[in-house]
Amino acid sequence: MKPPPFEYFAPATLDEALALMAEHGYDAKALAGGQSLIPMMNFRLAQPEILVDLNNISELAYIRPSDDGGVLIGAMTRHRMVERSPLIAERAPLIYETMPKIATEQVRNRGTFGGSLAHADSSAELVAVSVALNARFRIRSQEGERWVSAKEFFISLFTTILEPEELVVEIAFPPMPERSGWSIKETARRPHDFALTGVVAMLTLDNENHCQQVKLVYLSAGDGPMEGCQAAETLKGQPLTAETIQAAAEIAASADIDPSNDVHATAEYRRHLAKVLTYQALKEAFERAISNN
Repeated sequence: MKPPPFEYFAPATLDEALALMAEHGYDAKALAGGQSLIPMMNFRLAQPEILVDLNNISELAYIRPSDDGGVLIGAMTRHRMVERSPLIAERAPLIYETMPKIATEQVRNRGTFGGSLAHADSSAELVAVSVALNARFRIRSQEGERWVSAKEFFISLFTTILEPEELVVEIAFPPMPERSGWSIKETARRPHDFALTGVVAMLTLDNENHCQQVKLVYLSAGDGPMEGCQAAETLKGQPLTAETIQAAAEIAASADIDPSNDVHATAEYRRHLAKVLTYQALKEAFERAISNN
């Protein structure tokens, strides 16, 4: 199938793009990498009357160090650029580890960091990673800008707090605390498929190597990025033994996520995967935190 007719604009600056978004409102959609929007248009799942192509706006494609020791990523930065960035490898190793898991090389050559997040697919790795890392999103409109946390940004499947006239322009990731470890684990039917279930783990140890802080965020486990809050609470202040990790994994799989049945897997099977993957992710994150002491 082909998309229905639409009017096409290719602004050269952010100000021009914001003016178009303000003028056309709900009738307009921003085109970033197009790896999700164009297929949706072809299947008539999305039918914008106006397409605002952001690919000529070079000011939105960058990776920069932030003053606090974190990293700033422009919304139009290609996945491939993030995947190959030494700065990302140094300051955001979880992102660096995640990038090769995203789709295929062809998709990563075109797909954009901000576009993936704004699409808000609950099966997308970067959605879960941004919540796990406490990322903040800089959002612009003609009226000004605002910052929101990743946790606030995502509402449900394909739904965010973005207003029709707004664009995500930058994503800020804070520095990783000392004595911290990370892991991302997922299972798919075939290489490069969307994950049946996945988990992102970030934890920080205290001076006795007990769990000080931990975040577990799941993909393909509900209508948005699902946080394993109850599981995380059981680990705080505890030694990370096989027993405590297993107990947390069971709580996460049974109480923290809300997977669905579909043609790819049952909800029961996704809960089983979540339990196994949570154990693996917490174990790896703990080992990395120990080695980073």
